[in-house]
Amino acid sequence: MGADLDKGTIEKAYARWAPVYDLVFGAVFERGRRAAIAAAERLGGRILEVGVGTGISLPDYSGANHIVGVDISAPMLRKAAERVDELGLANVEGLAVMDAENLAFGDATFDVVMAQYVITAVPDPEATLDEFARVLKDGGEIVLVNHIGAEAGLRRTFERSFAPMARKLGWRPEFRWERLARWAARHGGVHLLERRPVTPLGHFALIRFAKAGTGLVRARPAAE
Repeated sequence: MGADLDKGTIEKAYARWAPVYDLVFGAVFERGRRAAIAAAERLGGRILEVGVGTGISLPDYSGANHIVGVDISAPMLRKAAERVDELGLANVEGLAVMDAENLAFGDATFDVVMAQYVITAVPDPEATLDEFARVLKDGGEIVLVNHIGAEAGLRRTFERSFAPMARKLGWRPEFRWERLARWAARHGGVHLLERRPVTPLGHFALIRFAKAGTGLVRARPAAE
């Protein structure tokens, strides 16, 4: 599937967001962020957070887990590094500028791969998810929190009309669940563990995929 976002646009967008990201999005994304961390820590261990941004989530992890954070935006990561130093977060193993579609880690490196508000903001979501599965250990989980586009109605109409402007800001508001479902079916080595809406307004969803047959499918439809 062809990319409709490019890395240059994304890097420029998030360089602009870096100074004000926490102020603008911190409270809006807080519940989703906490839900994602809680989901990741059900399994725990070595956790890769892709799109760690300014590191706003890093203080909320248990010190018992080992966290690695990557992001395509160097200005965002500078903020994250400052946060790690200021708070003395010894469980953060490292932070690195990295492309989510080409992770510089070996196969089966992490117990959990977590991405908050990332999948709709990469050029090739399916290739990115393939990388998540590659670096994940057997029995590990992919944890996503993301806006999921409406299937029908006024919200879908708005999302489609807003899409061209949103591309310039670095994301896809009309991204639909079926893309994730098709990816999982094509990949074959993952299965859905959970899908549920999170606030605000149920426009965001927490989604968990397991690698190599752990658990049972217990999907719940996201609210429109």
